[in-house]
Amino acid sequence: MGTQSHLLTVITFLPLLSVAALLLLRSDDHVWIRRIALAASLAEFVVSLLLLPGFSAATAKYQFEEYHGWIGDAIHYHLGVDGISLFLVLLTTFLTPLAILCSWESIRENVKGFFVALLVIETAMIGVFVSLDLFLFFVFWELTLIPMYFMIGMWGHDRRIYAAVKFILYTMFGSILMLVAILWLYGKAGTFDLPEIQGLLQSGQIAFSPRAEMLMFVAFFLAFAIKVPLFPLHTWLPDAHTEAPTAGSVILAGVMLKLGTYGILRFCLPLFPASAHRAAPTIAVLAIIGIVYGALVATVQHDLKRLVAYTSVSHLGFVVLGIFAFNTISIQGAIYQMLNHGVSTGALFLGVGMLYDRRHTHEIKEYGGLATPMPVLMSFFLFIALSSLALPPLNGFVGEFLILIGTFQNHHAWASWATSGAVLSAIYLLWAYQRVALGEVTVEKNKTLPDASTRERVILATMALAILFMGVASPLFTRRMEVSTNAMLEQMKDQLGRAQEASRPATLPCLTPAQRAAVTQTQQPEQAALATTPERQVAP
Repeated sequence: MGTQSHLLTVITFLPLLSVAALLLLRSDDHVWIRRIALAASLAEFVVSLLLLPGFSAATAKYQFEEYHGWIGDAIHYHLGVDGISLFLVLLTTFLTPLAILCSWESIRENVKGFFVALLVIETAMIGVFVSLDLFLFFVFWELTLIPMYFMIGMWGHDRRIYAAVKFILYTMFGSILMLVAILWLYGKAGTFDLPEIQGLLQSGQIAFSPRAEMLMFVAFFLAFAIKVPLFPLHTWLPDAHTEAPTAGSVILAGVMLKLGTYGILRFCLPLFPASAHRAAPTIAVLAIIGIVYGALVATVQHDLKRLVAYTSVSHLGFVVLGIFAFNTISIQGAIYQMLNHGVSTGALFLGVGMLYDRRHTHEIKEYGGLATPMPVLMSFFLFIALSSLALPPLNGFVGEFLILIGTFQNHHAWASWATSGAVLSAIYLLWAYQRVALGEVTVEKNKTLPDASTRERVILATMALAILFMGVASPLFTRRMEVSTNAMLEQMKDQLGRAQEASRPATLPCLTPAQRAAVTQTQQPEQAALATTPERQVAP
């Protein structure tokens, strides 16, 4: 396996080089700290765009691969992207400059430390998306926690220490379980290399007992479900969002939550397909509960930022549901919805942060009638809210529609229940907008609030253009995901077929016809669960 390009290494570690530049500056040189951080993040975004012309949508193989020895014979520096991870890298590099811009004036203490943390977390998140070695993946996965912990704990609001500790404890618990599963997997395969492990599974050179596979699936899945977060593991998220600075909320909602859904797609499904199918009904129920519960709780919130935080619980429930419907359309919709949620909810947090910079409160009752003094800001806020509630032809509609139609093909009831979340999202978002922006100005201070500045208009216009472009040009994205999605589902089907064959008793041909029929009857429920695939069933 040779090295084709160093582009992924440059994209991954360019933010760290800019961190070195920031560390050379004096701590009180806030102007140049901000300028260098912004210039570095913009350069990172431009370099990441070079992935698009060189990416082939016709192959499911990993592209831009880099493979080098690292620690001994088992651990390698192995990077690559496919249709599942490509746009998540671009989402990360797109949101980071906007997070820096939104912090231009609001962060005034320990400015150097804040922007260093922001750039380190960018490197860590990109590293998670491009790593093809389990050890390397885990290193980057853990690296995302530290800067976010400090961003919440040092630059957050009143209860920031509580929120930061809760965030780190929840995510570290899941990480420990995943580490145990990674070591278990290494003990079986003799390597940490993901493509090599997948090849061994496909060829039948290694196989897991049903119990061992389920235990490893649960260990991986819990780590990812906490990060998503999936109901009922979501309680850390509203606190983290509410107390985090605006940039922290943008990065947390925009990218970090996607590490969980990406992990499910990259590891849980292809490595443990039989267990994924067995667990799918339970996970789908939890996802639907999360969709409805997150929407209902958002409806009764009096804190605007907490309301937006609960929308993530609801919207990410759609993503998990689409993944576990095991349908090409629903999984494409899930990946696309990950991008849509990152843009739309990130933009909502940007708007809430701009209001907080003016009034230093998130209480909805402190607002009202803001469309009069701030028509530009409130117009953008309405546009973004319409995107989040999935209004056609904006981006949120495409993702939710693909998830629902793909899920409906295999599971009518799942899709029917999930549709209620789309209705509830219109209720809580439009009602929140009505209380914040419409009517008379009820608080005297709000009458003289300044409208969006030039910097804020650039941020909001960029997000609005991205929302509109993703809504009308979705095939540009989904075409590049299709081959990788189909390849993953085909791989799952092949492994499920082998599991079926292995589960059949070797003495079955020696039985009498009556005995053979009795054995077959006892195996039918389990085989049916294993054989269900997106478009067809595996031949028994």
